[in-house]
Amino acid sequence: MKIIETDLYINQLLKILKYISIDKISAAKKFKQNLSKNIKNLVNFPYKYRKSHYYNDENIRDMVFERYTIIYRIKKESNIIEVLEIFKKNLPLIKDKNEDN
Repeated sequence: MKIIETDLYINQLLKILKYISIDKISAAKKFKQNLSKNIKNLVNFPYKYRKSHYYNDENIRDMVFERYTIIYRIKKESNIIEVLEIFKKNLPLIKDKNEDN
């Protein structure tokens, strides 16, 4: 299976890494390394994590990692795992109204 990360996921992850690096750059690097390792492992066990609380679809899953929820979709017919979003556990990230793209 191939893993694809959406633009939304990448943008959310960058914001999280930036926030973590304010206190400690090495902690942000370690977070990213460990998260990447867990996401890459999805190819071996795509249904390992629970069915999403946010979507009514068996192929959309919630992986919890260090107080963050990572939502991903399994596209079995195309042999793809699509990483959709990352946000603080149980609290989807909502874009600030004053924030520019």
